[in-house]
Amino acid sequence: MSRRWLIFSISSSLFFISQFFRVSNAVIAPMLLRDLSLDTEGLGLISASFFYAFALTQVPISLFLDKIGPRILMTALSAIGILGALVFSWADSLALAVTGRVLLGAGMACNLMGTFKLLTLWFSPRKFATLMGIVAAIGTVGNMVATTPLVVLVENVGWRAGFQLIAAINLFLTLVFYVVVCDPPAETPNKIDGGSSTGMHAVIANIQLLFKRKDYWIISFSTLVRYGVLAAFQALWAGPFLMEVMGYSAITTGNLILLLNVGMILGAPCLGILSDRLFRTRKGVVIAGLIGMTLTMIILTVIPAGTQPTMPALLFFCFGFFNASGLLMYPHIKEMMPLEMAGVTMTGVNFFNMIGPAVFLQGLGSLMQALYPDSSRGPEAFKAAFVLCSVCLVIATTLYFFTAEKRLER
Repeated sequence: MSRRWLIFSISSSLFFISQFFRVSNAVIAPMLLRDLSLDTEGLGLISASFFYAFALTQVPISLFLDKIGPRILMTALSAIGILGALVFSWADSLALAVTGRVLLGAGMACNLMGTFKLLTLWFSPRKFATLMGIVAAIGTVGNMVATTPLVVLVENVGWRAGFQLIAAINLFLTLVFYVVVCDPPAETPNKIDGGSSTGMHAVIANIQLLFKRKDYWIISFSTLVRYGVLAAFQALWAGPFLMEVMGYSAITTGNLILLLNVGMILGAPCLGILSDRLFRTRKGVVIAGLIGMTLTMIILTVIPAGTQPTMPALLFFCFGFFNASGLLMYPHIKEMMPLEMAGVTMTGVNFFNMIGPAVFLQGLGSLMQALYPDSSRGPEAFKAAFVLCSVCLVIATTLYFFTAEKRLER
């Protein structure tokens, strides 16, 4: 295996770990409620703290990723994340559990952007979206491992020992990453101009240049909506909707949510290949995906209770598949900026990407509670939430038509 593919493999593995930790609280929630004497508000705080820390850490990442490179930054932050996993496993109170999740969120914050930066350095731009889709698919498998496989693990060793085991695996992968990766590579298809300054003044200037582009703000808003709607639906609201409104069993509900993940796993590389090789456009594929997400959400809004699971199964798969188009927002904005700004550009977008889940997780719950205080998880409450999601997706799709695009060369 060549060095570049070894780097691709190990950095993708770190993103796999990041995605695992991101959603791992879902299946151990009953144990956390019991062992830490939590209420639902405390449990929500533990879950949200990961996303807030992850999002806020994008700010220093945007300043230093291009300056010091992904090797040092990913290694240092991964060490913080490993410490966070151990602190979380030792937690005997809400405060200590939140501390652990904050460290975890900060520690996992560079694994995707750092991997994208490595792809920029080591591979041709014509392969970027395809490889990015494969990385995303690997990360989605991490989401899936945090479901039934994690349940099996914690049932055998307990959630504390389970997290310590995953922390040990993370430590091993981090050490391998540090040994294998070198940046910038000695020979790369994407040489950065040797005269480019990587000093702090240059970093600040790059950020100012990025903020002046309307395309950055449109793409950032669009990814906030896209990932916010997905995360709120996937991580919290899909389960109650399917079981309490649609009347499905827990097993059927789990299978439907699994199909959403399958759609994402297949959609990420497929849409990346379509973007790189067939259509040679980022903008067009993203718009098509946003339209698909919007139509799927509208159908979910009007689908009657008691409908056979076949239709929701198709909708959930399509929702995941179309959502994967949002990954192309990263190369879309990256390719409109100078190469030395790749890190700050993608990290700047990723900040809004990670704010999205916090906004929609809390926002939809507050909306449902405010409009229907006596039946906040009833059909009408979910319909209101889905209508809001649909409206936000329509706005994001409309705005995306006004972005510029750098067409890929054949």
